[in-house]
Formats: sequence, structure tokens, C-alpha cells
Amino acid sequence: MDHKKFRVLLAIFITLSISLACGIDLPGDNQQATLDAMSTSIILTATAASKDEGGADSSAVQTAQAEATQQSQEISVTKTAIFESQSEIQAAENEAAASIKAEIPIYDLDPDYGQFGWVHDPVTLEIEGYQQNAYANDYMHITASDFVIAADITWDTQYGTSGCGFMFRSDGNQNKPNQYNIMISRAGLGHAVFMALADGELANYKDFYIRDEDKSFDANNGSTNRLVVVVRGNNLEIFTNGVKVGEIDTTEPPQQPSQPPKPSPPANADDENALKQYNLQLQEYEDLLTKIQDNFSIASINFEEKEAIFTDGFLAMVAISESGHTRCDFNDSWLWLLTDNPE
Repeated sequence: MDHKKFRVLLAIFITLSISLACGIDLPGDNQQATLDAMSTSIILTATAASKDEGGADSSAVQTAQAEATQQSQEISVTKTAIFESQSEIQAAENEAAASIKAEIPIYDLDPDYGQFGWVHDPVTLEIEGYQQNAYANDYMHITASDFVIAADITWDTQYGTSGCGFMFRSDGNQNKPNQYNIMISRAGLGHAVFMALADGELANYKDFYIRDEDKSFDANNGSTNRLVVVVRGNNLEIFTNGVKVGEIDTTEPPQQPSQPPKPSPPANADDENALKQYNLQLQEYEDLLTKIQDNFSIASINFEEKEAIFTDGFLAMVAISESGHTRCDFNDSWLWLLTDNPE
């Protein structure tokens, strides 16, 4: 027996310890048993190595035992730190899950039929230019089929048709993705859009005018609205500020979009500032009409030619810019995984 085996076992123990601390899914008893067995093996190896080097005399044995005792104490401290860290993480997740469960019934869901996915730190996505996009998620290793995703979104967009939202059921292809997007924008006093991309091309499209249902929705720059998307099978539901504003069956083709609300002229026609603002809103309105009609036409063609129904994949928060500067701030963001059985 030599120190080479001891070093190998110690390296394995450290790697295993770190892995367990980072959340590899083993039951708690199995984790403890695994670490106990490994630490015992390391201590015995150290003792045997000392005996081999110094012989079997009593002084060598005593030295080996002292070294083994020291290593045992160090391993015990490491294991304690690991499991304390795990306990803290679990406690934080339990607290987050309780908060999510309190919100879940708002969306006509039973909180017992689901499990914690993640809670995300605040994220800011900031982009510049024509038809740019940006994505963020610190938990990209977690994929999902049926779920609820939520965030408080604060925006600052130069163009009303730029917006913020979620990407989901994505295959992760950065160049020609297959995925769904749901975004909200300032256009039309509040506009929600569903888009399916197949090989990177628009292959399904549906839009909703949020204030038809959610009178509290604030479309002004700097405002904050809560966006929640519920995904079950081929059915998607969009909620803003706790109000259901749209529903999508992903198997159905694009439908001829309805007209957005037209801006109202100022009460005082002599107010130059109000008139200028009205003219800007009117131009934005005309641009929106053109954009949604173009998207509908493209999506209608591609829906017939491409497969645009996805069942699982990656998720992320997303910012999409029509042009100019776009900033999306995401806060109080979480993912809840839906299940068929109570958890």
C-alpha cells in the first residue's frame, strides 16, 4: 500500500463532496453513507501507507494512527460544511416553493401538482439595434415540458413593438432554433405575442391586446407588469398582473389578427405637445398594423411547410428589439414544474 492510492482516494472524496454539495440528486441517507465509506477508506489507506513506509513497529503504527486521526477530523469538518450548505440550500428552496405555491392558485392550478424548478436572481437584458435579441437563464441545464414561468418585467424600449418575455421548449440551436416565444410590448397600449420558430423561421403567430382583459396593464416606459405563462401539453395560457389575457393551442394555425386599439386624438387640438404625442402614437399604430399583418402572412406559409409543435426543451428570459434601444429588467422570476401527481 502506498501514498498514491491515498491521493487517488482523497481526490475522489473531494470531487464527490463537491458534487453532492452542488446538488447531485441522491437521497440524504445515501449521501451520508457514501461519504462515510469513502472517508473510512481514506483513513485506512493512510494508516496502511505509513505502515508500509515505516514497518510494523509500534512507533510507525502510532504515527499512522495520529495521522489518520487528524485526517478523520479534517474529513469530518468537510462533511459537516457540505451538509450544512445543503441544508441551507434546501431551506431556501423550501421557502421559495412555499411562496410559489401561494401564488399558483391565481392561475387555476393546484399547487400540490408540481415541484420547485428554480428561483432566479434579478436579470437585466439590454440590446441595441435592428431586430436584435438576448437571452438569460442561470439554470439552462433544467429543461421542461409542462410548467409555469413567471417574472415581474420592467421595460424601457425605444420602439413600442420591442418587448420582453420568455423563450421555452427550445432545442438550444443558436442559429436556427426550434422554440416558442411569448413576449409583451408597449404597442397597442399593451400587446402580447406568441411566436413559434421552426428552423429559425416564424411558423406560428398569435397576438392579443392585453387591455381588453387586464385594465391594470401599464404600457408606459418604466412601468412594471407581471407576466406568467402556463404551459400544459399543446395549451398555453398568458397572464398579466394575475389576469388571463390569452390562450393558445399550438396545433392550430395562425389566425387573422384583430386590429389593435387606435389612439384617441387629444381633447385640446390646440395643445401642440399633446398633438405631437398623438401623431407619434398614430405612426406607431400604423407600424404595428403592418408588422402584425406581415408576421401573420409569413407564419401562415411556414406553418404548412414546417414542423412547429414542440414538447420539451430549454427555457430563458428574452428581450427582442425591433430597433433602437431596448432594456428588460426581470425580477421575482421563478419556474414551477407541473406534474401529474401530487408532490
